[in-house]
Amino acid sequence: MIDIAAHINATRRDVTRDEESVSVIMGRTYDAAVDDVWEALTDPDRIKRWLMPISGDLRVGGTFQLEGNAGGEILECEPPARYKVTFGDATSVIEVRLTATGDERTDLVLEHTVPLAMAQSGAGAFTVGPGWDGALLGLALFLTGEVKEGDDPVEAANSEEAQRYSLASVLAWETAITASGTATPEEVAAGKEMSMGFFAPGVD
Repeated sequence: MIDIAAHINATRRDVTRDEESVSVIMGRTYDAAVDDVWEALTDPDRIKRWLMPISGDLRVGGTFQLEGNAGGEILECEPPARYKVTFGDATSVIEVRLTATGDERTDLVLEHTVPLAMAQSGAGAFTVGPGWDGALLGLALFLTGEVKEGDDPVEAANSEEAQRYSLASVLAWETAITASGTATPEEVAAGKEMSMGFFAPGVD
């Protein structure tokens, strides 16, 4: 069993919007060295243990594909500090930044930016935010050794416990989006309903 509230509260969430784009910004601090976190994020043998299998030409200019999920192009890579990739579409861009805050402590920031025409408003965060929450949770459990050899992260992500976590994530994103002022109350309500149906369909 995971402490859902503790993991939800361990993640920082924000949404920004300008005339051209909407960005979902998330942050979490891990009790692990920056090199360890970097390898967990970039080594295919480690990625498949907490996220899902990945294939491709994993270098700048190459492409990647997550099994059963999105793929993209690797735009920039500066180990162990940051990388930037497209995700699912050339205009959907993810940047991950790592900062060592101690010998065994690393701050991670994930920023996912899409055109305003795609997101429509800050409520577009409901489409991706809970999914990234699940990924940051999986990374946390992997780094602390709670993910064991042979565990299936995809199966774990579809469990009832994971859906309860996703429900809590949707509610956390409702708070973040509302506080950001990037969406109307009507857009927030519609986005929340869609997100709950997608990420937590089996949870009341």
